[in-house]
Amino acid sequence: MKKHIILVSLILLKFILQYQLISPIYELHRDEFLHLDQANHLAWGYLSVPPLTSWLSYLIKILGGSVFWIKFFPALFGALTILVVWKTIEALKGSLFALIFGSCCVIFSVLFRLNTLYQPNSFDVLSWTVIYYFIIKYLNSGHLKWLYFIAVAFALGFLNKYNIAFLILGLIPAIIAVPERKVLFNKHFYYSVLIAFLIILPNLIWQYKNNFPVIFRFKELAKTQLVNVNQWSFIRSQFLFFFGTFPVIGFGLYALLAYPAFRKYRLFFLSFFITIGVFLFLKAKDYYAIGIYPIYFAFGSVYISTLLENKTGRILRPPLIVLPFVFFIPVYMLTFPNRSPRYIADHPEKYRKIGMLTWEDGKDHQLPQDFADMLGWRELAQKVDRIYGKIPNPQNTLVLCDNYGQAGAINYYSKLGIRAVTFNADYINWFDFSNEFRNLIRIKNSWENQLEMNETAPYFAQSMRSDSITNSYSREFGTVIFTFINAKININQRVKNEVEQEQQRQHMLSVK
Repeated sequence: MKKHIILVSLILLKFILQYQLISPIYELHRDEFLHLDQANHLAWGYLSVPPLTSWLSYLIKILGGSVFWIKFFPALFGALTILVVWKTIEALKGSLFALIFGSCCVIFSVLFRLNTLYQPNSFDVLSWTVIYYFIIKYLNSGHLKWLYFIAVAFALGFLNKYNIAFLILGLIPAIIAVPERKVLFNKHFYYSVLIAFLIILPNLIWQYKNNFPVIFRFKELAKTQLVNVNQWSFIRSQFLFFFGTFPVIGFGLYALLAYPAFRKYRLFFLSFFITIGVFLFLKAKDYYAIGIYPIYFAFGSVYISTLLENKTGRILRPPLIVLPFVFFIPVYMLTFPNRSPRYIADHPEKYRKIGMLTWEDGKDHQLPQDFADMLGWRELAQKVDRIYGKIPNPQNTLVLCDNYGQAGAINYYSKLGIRAVTFNADYINWFDFSNEFRNLIRIKNSWENQLEMNETAPYFAQSMRSDSITNSYSREFGTVIFTFINAKININQRVKNEVEQEQQRQHMLSVK
């Protein structure tokens, strides 16, 4: 009963704190808008992510689509990760101290930041942790049901984010290298693989029918973002993610080699380094690897608890439990959007020294990229609403944006039911040509101001630069809103042609 009260208290603490981490100055993140819009276009796959996020978005839509529910699900997945780590420590026969200490290490970590955003990352970390937990349960009991649980957990993780494939790439070589490889000769292992395959098959069929856009997505990432990934920065970030508690992970890895009770779990030692090696080799983003770590807090906390069984150790236990919170305080002050943009811009040295001002383009900016991606959206939607409401025959107006953040933000914040689109991301498949467009509201990046007017104005009777984003801290600062009225050409056909050209470009890049 005491354990249950403590566990429930820790989970409630997680939820309460999770809603206090973001200043109301900030809005939703650009990625969140895209994921929310997927609820309006349910499918078995998307260019950006697998389908599970869209199912959650549909549930959020049914619940009213408020910020509370948008933030609820990543917080829930974070809380469930704590629960799984707790259950893992119990499976490892850890003490009450180990349960509390391991859980606190998970709570006061990068997961707090990860769980603030409605993205696939929170469920991804949960999936990794659940699979590792099921492996431990199988190694403990040998019961075949855990193989099937592993298969289902992997399939759901795959339908959430393809990143889960890295877990398998690290796990299979590790299994082959240890005596537990005998599971590979068990027919139930292959039955479970078949079940996982059948669950993810609809997504694979969707990928096939759509020319495997996941390949296009990976190539675009490699060209525009991963090319700027520094492998030393990747390693440094792993320590920063669990600032102050990374030694617990180190104890866990050491225990897998030296602690006799953990002998049957040694595949986790090999799997850790193989998986990190794969991430480094492929120059993956640093946060892709976060899912590895929660399970090692379980190993580390259990082993540390065995070292503190003497009188001196019992004295050290309370300070150790508090330690993750103490180390979390400076992280909280710097890595969460709880300070005003003005404050951050006025104190760049605090953020620059931990690399937070460096964006995916490899350059330093005045705000962290995630923070800048949470500003300017409401302003954009309000201004587009105002322009849309004044246009003659607004129902015949196409709102065309430059990127998915702009389109998603307009669709979320608009009070007029506008359905903006873009040639970017999943929106390329969401154009609706059932209506004849006569007007165009075009949202363009600031550096394309004059170019857009020169190229588009000749096709309309009236053209004007109507407004722009004025929030200088926003990543969208300077984004221009153009208005074009009474087309001289067939807009529908012109846009259809551009959509087909972009889809063809994606296909060609996928097959190269």
